[in-house]
Amino acid sequence: MSTFDTVWETSLEEEGFVLSKKRVVAMLAVGLLALAGCGSDDGGGSSSGASSGGGGGDNITLGFAQVGAESGWRTANTKSIQDSAKEAGIDLKFSDAQQKQENQIKAIRSYIQQKVDVIAFSPVVESGWDAVLNEAKRANIPVILTDRAVDSQDKSLYKTFLGSDFVKEGHEAGAWVVNEYKDAPGPVNIAELQGTTGSAPAIDRKEGFTAEISKDPKFKITQSQTGEFTRAKGKEVMEAFLKSGKKIDLLFAHNDDMALGAIEAIEGAGLKPGKDIKIVSIDAVHDGMQALADGKINFIAECSPLLGPQLMDLVKKVKAGESVPARIETEETTFDQAAATAALPDRKY
Repeated sequence: MSTFDTVWETSLEEEGFVLSKKRVVAMLAVGLLALAGCGSDDGGGSSSGASSGGGGGDNITLGFAQVGAESGWRTANTKSIQDSAKEAGIDLKFSDAQQKQENQIKAIRSYIQQKVDVIAFSPVVESGWDAVLNEAKRANIPVILTDRAVDSQDKSLYKTFLGSDFVKEGHEAGAWVVNEYKDAPGPVNIAELQGTTGSAPAIDRKEGFTAEISKDPKFKITQSQTGEFTRAKGKEVMEAFLKSGKKIDLLFAHNDDMALGAIEAIEGAGLKPGKDIKIVSIDAVHDGMQALADGKINFIAECSPLLGPQLMDLVKKVKAGESVPARIETEETTFDQAAATAALPDRKY
């Protein structure tokens, strides 16, 4: 008998037990097997339901960092993601960044620490993501961009981008303006309510719109300022535009919520939106569509927020290691007054 055996059995005898070495070893082996069966989830996080695909039946945990709740569009987008995750059996960890990049970065780092299976987010702004996305890459957690893109040169930092073509939306809005005023003498004075400074939709929508109206020198953007994609800020900035004394023939709003705020300001000044000042917007949320049907907005280019089902399908595919397209666009259209009136009864957002 070794010294270890002697000490072990002596210790047991002192406690009133007599166990053979074989029995002790057997008990230890059973204990180790029991421990090995705990906490073996690949994702490292809790899950509310099993995935119907992508992970071979394993639970999938998705960490999603949302921009905020700045508009009706964003509210509909959040609901689509939450409802679709539940339907797909994907455990969703959700955070609201309140339109602050630092909050999104903090949330993404939290998801990395929690070892979620996939991270998805809609970036507040385009720049400044390389460091945290590299952290996710080192942790072998795939990233999906939704709604908004980033300007990183390293395309390996994310698997795919799911969202609208914002430049195209700007082109559509601008093309309507050019056609609407094709027979009008110049100048046509345009006020612009831009989205959040540095964000992809604000940059791209302005680019597309400007490219269209630049075809005719009679179109001039005489006032331009951010309305931060919110109704309250849109109203505030439009009030300032009106007080400036500069003539405004048309307002281009980067989203419906700012357009709706501007309508309040225009009506407050005793003018008729849609007539005294024509309005072109982007999104096609319910309130914006209603204003279009009522003649207070003249044209809207659609930007669908219902990305949830497509996102969950992508989450399952990247978790399973399947290849996905680098860019996936949502299907969208445009609306004039007649089209908005026809679409409203069945509008989901």
